[in-house]
Amino acid sequence: MRITNPWLLLATFFGLGKIPWAPGTWGSGVGVLLYWATGDLPLWGQLLFFALLTLLGTLASHRVALALGRKDPSCVIIDEVAGAYLALLGHPADPLHLVAGFLLFRILDIWKPWPIRITERLTGGLGIMADDLTAGGMANLLLFLPQIL
Repeated sequence: MRITNPWLLLATFFGLGKIPWAPGTWGSGVGVLLYWATGDLPLWGQLLFFALLTLLGTLASHRVALALGRKDPSCVIIDEVAGAYLALLGHPADPLHLVAGFLLFRILDIWKPWPIRITERLTGGLGIMADDLTAGGMANLLLFLPQIL
């Protein structure tokens, strides 16, 4: 599959996933930057952006995984982009939240506690996206803890 393929471009986030070291961390960083860039949008605008990112990411991940014959290719980082974005959704786009969201998301994505690990059983594009979206959702809830306590 050539890097000019639109699905591969999206799944690797314009080739960033082809970086041989820590592609998931690079993808997470992109998710944080996208959240920062959309931080002035109203919540409904951020939700719409996230929904499009997730839908297109699921389709792209599925097509690339099929083409490469692998369940979850390491070059596919759109899942980390969407997961990191979700970790921050609804929070201020200030440096404290951006860094905390990034760190919480990466820790959960790498460690994969329950229920994140369970979602890895899913297949196709949904399976590729699910563990990162679950990690992002958990990180998001953890970011709200200081406000609740």
